Amino acid sequence: MLKTIEIKQSVFEDNNKHADLLRETLKQNKTFLLNLMSSPGSGKTTTLIKTIAALKNEMRIGIIEADIDSDVDAIAVQKAGAKAVQLHTGGMCHLTAEMTRRGLEALGIEDIDLAILENVGNLVCPAEFDTGASKSAMILSVPEGDDKPLKYPLMFTVVDLLLINKIDVLEYFDFDLDAVVQRAKKRNPNIEIIPISAKTGEGIDQWANWLRREVNAWNNR
Repeated sequence: MLKTIEIKQSVFEDNNKHADLLRETLKQNKTFLLNLMSSPGSGKTTTLIKTIAALKNEMRIGIIEADIDSDVDAIAVQKAGAKAVQLHTGGMCHLTAEMTRRGLEALGIEDIDLAILENVGNLVCPAEFDTGASKSAMILSVPEGDDKPLKYPLMFTVVDLLLINKIDVLEYFDFDLDAVVQRAKKRNPNIEIIPISAKTGEGIDQWANWLRREVNAWNNR
């Protein structure tokens, strides 16, 4: 009789255990970790630079940059005033909880109030793996189109917040903002949605206030 082993289920179970342990460590240390996901080119790094500028005088911020290769983004956020560490995934299209733990260890969470994990850029694999984050958010940019909640439902289901970036170019694209909100809410009724422009700064105050609220709530659990 042929025996079948479900590798994928085992991988997820092990990862979830590591994620729960990491969250407990973060709670004890009063460090809030945000898992930030998106497609390549959505404006994650530019958004982070604006975020650092808005919050660096009131929070100790650390950024974990995850990429298949290069350290361009880590250098950029470091110049903006945040502590940064680069993770190379060796070709993997997502981060696991253990990989995130190693990034936080290198960052030094004892000196961090707000840690942001800039996950590998795609809308599939990162949504499947719990990184141990306190909350998860994603960025959808206007040029990507308004059909993404239909094409990548899991991503919109697992995140707590959706940032719709590049609203400064709305008039140049066939992008229905109301349709995106409706489609995202259908996938996830509890999702919060903030339209922003990382280029002009529109909506960044609201985004920063969301982070302030969530960091405070995490520290008072």
